[in-house]
Amino acid sequence: MKRIIILFIAVAVSALIFNHPVPAAESPPVKGETLPEINLAVPQKSEHRSYLGLPVSGLFKIPDIKARVILIEIFSMYCPHCQKEAPEINEMYKLVEDKPNLRGKIKLIGIGAGNSPYEVEIFRKTYNIPFPLFSDGDFSIHDILGEVRTPYFIGIKINDDGSHKVFYSRLGGIEKADKFLELILRLAGLKQGGSK
Repeated sequence: MKRIIILFIAVAVSALIFNHPVPAAESPPVKGETLPEINLAVPQKSEHRSYLGLPVSGLFKIPDIKARVILIEIFSMYCPHCQKEAPEINEMYKLVEDKPNLRGKIKLIGIGAGNSPYEVEIFRKTYNIPFPLFSDGDFSIHDILGEVRTPYFIGIKINDDGSHKVFYSRLGGIEKADKFLELILRLAGLKQGGSK
């Protein structure tokens, strides 16, 4: 009987330790730091897997994406600013994909804070989002990114050795796609020609 009680207590304590939610970060990612570890499910759509350079299934971390620069948008389908800026972000995606010297070097993804897969899909269809979007229905990613308001943009640059650094971390305010792309290229140390 004592063994059963001890076993029960051990299981209960380990459940408390290992299932305790990760506390929210006090602030968003800071320029020069690495991005907190985020695990996402590989997209089901083959075109999105191909775009990100990922395998057929499983989980991946954002720095696993095959690119030199990754721009992450934290959005919500209920955010009027996200809705308003969606056409400009789509235009930025198009500008990158239309330039052979940038295509493949810069990739965009969106993470729907508090949005279920269903809500993310509604946002994708409503605003014709061409790049991969991911659900963060339980706010777990949102929490480790400092509970940012939306839309929030984080840029990371993948280094030659596979490490990465945050080079951009800021709340929305995208007015023109071409100007935002110029800013991202400059801050990431990439040239319009796509070198470096």
